[in-house]
Amino acid sequence: MLDVRDICKNFGGLRVSRDISMHLERGERRVVLGPNGAGKTTLFNLLAGTLKPTSGEILLDGARITNLNVEQRARLGLSRSYQKNNLFEGLTVRENLALAAATGEGKTSSFFSRAHESRSVRETVEEVAEMVGLADRLDTGVAHASYGNRRQLEVGLALATKPKLLLMDEPTSGVGPGMIDAFHRLIASLPREITIVIVEHDLDLGFDVADRISVLNYGEVVFEGTPDETKGSDVVREIYLGDWQGDA
Repeated sequence: MLDVRDICKNFGGLRVSRDISMHLERGERRVVLGPNGAGKTTLFNLLAGTLKPTSGEILLDGARITNLNVEQRARLGLSRSYQKNNLFEGLTVRENLALAAATGEGKTSSFFSRAHESRSVRETVEEVAEMVGLADRLDTGVAHASYGNRRQLEVGLALATKPKLLLMDEPTSGVGPGMIDAFHRLIASLPREITIVIVEHDLDLGFDVADRISVLNYGEVVFEGTPDETKGSDVVREIYLGDWQGDA
């Protein structure tokens, strides 16, 4: 479903991403771990299309998307959630989800389109709201929603476009322990037809939901394996204990 081939990203003379390669099967849950400064955000933005690689290729379901922008990638089935809330504050949860669903169906030619009134969009809204635990919050104004509900809605917006590949940027960032457990359950419950890449620093989330884990340090993949293999890795242990001596 996703092939990343020898991706490099330079900012001037600084190489931030170094020959990153990974292959994800359809339906796989891949967690990308690494300490602060490891290059996780740069990799996420390269996959999402907000950055273009200096060299290398990215393929989604066999199609080369290396030079496509965010909107073009979205039309091919790539969706993302954000580390920080990116919501329409003046609308309800229902209206936010409806706009995302209508966009996913190609029904919005303008912001004020009434496409969200269509039956298919209403069905998607109800299905996604149930999936992310917001079925009883649909008519809540986003401006009045709790931080946890806003994080759930972020995931819902991405799901409402019915993606093939979902990118999630630190989905548990800024939430309390109770919400972290809820997010673990949410991610684990998502349909297997969706391939998921989660960029995280939280080891526990990686161990709980990943099929495979890629560990970044200094912009390169230094380890890849199952959660059990990751737990037993001396390399990963050194990185998270601060003893890693990789190239600066």
